Amino acid sequence: PAARQAAVARGWLDRESLREVALAHRVCPYYLGQELARWCDVAVGDVNHWFDHHAMLHGLARANDWRLGLLVDEAHNLVERARGMYSAELDQGRLTRLRRSAPPALAGPLGRLARQWQQLVRDSGPAEEGDGQRPDYCLLDGVPKGMSGALQRTVAAITDYLGEHPEGGSAELQELLFEALAFCHLAEQFGEHSLCDLTRRGRGRAVLGLRNLVPADFLAPRFAAAHCAVLFSATLSPGHYHRDLLGLPADSVWQAVASPFAAEQLEVRVRGDISTRLRDRERSAAPIVDELAGQYRRRPGHYLAFFSSFAYLEMVLACFRERHPDVPAWAQTRGMQEAERDAFLGRFRPGGRGIGFAVLGGAFAEGIDLPGDRLIGAFIATLGLPPADPFNEALKARLEIRFGRGDDYAYRIPGLIKVVQAAGRVIRGPEDRGTLVLMDDRFTRSEVRARLPEWWRLG
Repeated sequence: PAARQAAVARGWLDRESLREVALAHRVCPYYLGQELARWCDVAVGDVNHWFDHHAMLHGLARANDWRLGLLVDEAHNLVERARGMYSAELDQGRLTRLRRSAPPALAGPLGRLARQWQQLVRDSGPAEEGDGQRPDYCLLDGVPKGMSGALQRTVAAITDYLGEHPEGGSAELQELLFEALAFCHLAEQFGEHSLCDLTRRGRGRAVLGLRNLVPADFLAPRFAAAHCAVLFSATLSPGHYHRDLLGLPADSVWQAVASPFAAEQLEVRVRGDISTRLRDRERSAAPIVDELAGQYRRRPGHYLAFFSSFAYLEMVLACFRERHPDVPAWAQTRGMQEAERDAFLGRFRPGGRGIGFAVLGGAFAEGIDLPGDRLIGAFIATLGLPPADPFNEALKARLEIRFGRGDDYAYRIPGLIKVVQAAGRVIRGPEDRGTLVLMDDRFTRSEVRARLPEWWRLG
């Protein structure tokens, strides 16, 4: 009660204020926030607070018959976010590490679980020859029954042990428990909306995954539980894609709002003479570098150049630096920490010049704001298509069966959403003027152009 009273006295509670109040009263910030939802008029939070299968807010709304309205910003991200919420993994390596230090009382159930792992790996066939850098991947017919049973018994044993020894649970033990609970929960709901796969990264390092493909089956009840929902995004098109995969009602109202920017603000050019397909990437480096340098010298300023992968980025960057060492260039790197991301963006100072190299779909392709001359152009050397690997091919097949649009839903639409999001970094205000260069011959195809914003004038 004292924590609630102190929180209410604050009025507006952001994350830091909520944390301060909670820690001052020795309570969990998350649970205090959920408790305060009973009295607040507006709650602002991540989408997982309503859509995740463990979301307390959804449970409170049902228990109390609340009539909630949902406002979902950047709703184009909800498909992938929801897939993540309704997916789970088991890591064989975690179990191996835990067995070395586990208490004797858990030796039996952990040993039986380890034997199920060994059996599962044997049953999945011989591993591919190689140096271990390329994981051996296979799709399973369903959730392995032997593994499910052993996992449930392990969960029960760990839960009993922690109940008797509340101070005896290591972080590794607790992580295994949470991992197992999440997997068991989703295994009970396994169906055509998901698949089960096994990835082997070397001896004793397999990963068993439950991957959600169609989040609609889980999200539809969440939308139905709300009094109303409004989803908005600059890339919430085409409507049928989001309606099908998010489980929105068939009679949902779709409103396309005209862009607040004029076509004259953004010069859009298409380099149809360049192919960024995997087989053509080496020969594409030179014309891409020429395009970047040519545009930069015609109008010096800040630009972003987007590529499909770090390997492609690094190849073009090396070529660019060799040919144009006088042009400032910096790049996104794998696993960037927050300070490194801030330093990358800090290079885009008003009045400055240079080209930042980044990966499409990454941290710098959406959600950043560089108005005015902090960014005057972008180059996109990819359609953003996901790799045609076994998982995405399985996704394509499942979406084809379910919706009759496998290629569109698995590859083309998600890729072009990333393209449009990245392009949206250029024009941020009514006074901005900029250039967008789309580099791939597939941007000349009518089916691709039809999915690009109507206000773009493609040259």
